[in-house]
Amino acid sequence: MEWTGQVYADTPTVAAQTYIEASPRRVWECVSDIQLMPRLSAELRSVHWLDEASGPAPGARFAGQNEHDALGSWETISTIVTCEPEHSFAWAVGSPEYPSSIWRFTLRPEGSGTVLEQWTQMGPARSGLSYAIDAMPDKEQKIVFVRLREFESGMEANLAAIKTLMEQEA
Repeated sequence: MEWTGQVYADTPTVAAQTYIEASPRRVWECVSDIQLMPRLSAELRSVHWLDEASGPAPGARFAGQNEHDALGSWETISTIVTCEPEHSFAWAVGSPEYPSSIWRFTLRPEGSGTVLEQWTQMGPARSGLSYAIDAMPDKEQKIVFVRLREFESGMEANLAAIKTLMEQEA
């Protein structure tokens, strides 16, 4: 990732992708299972469905418990905003109309496997990162850049773990 000079208000994004030697159907089953992500993520500790939801569907909500050395612990409420089996799975953190972030997995068939991309957008609503920016507004670009790098590193680790899981089961 290159230095972009973006600020939080720009709703910066970052993405990572990998090729997995597994069908989109199998990869979809993995990435749409919210219970898998706490096993892979460096920050997400646990998740559970809300409002009697039991699986991914547009509008379904889930709570997540997160932890970060510098940011502490916090809970998020996310709403699934895209659920297109074998193609795209996305959720908005906070309000779906004005989220603090959006996260998405996109699947694309290629050859005998699947290209899997994980993408995220920061903002437009405030998040825990906003407190650091409020405390050091002159360092906003650096704070945003460092957080995007953390997201990118986490996504690369998630994708590598999903790839290993899928290819070992093949």
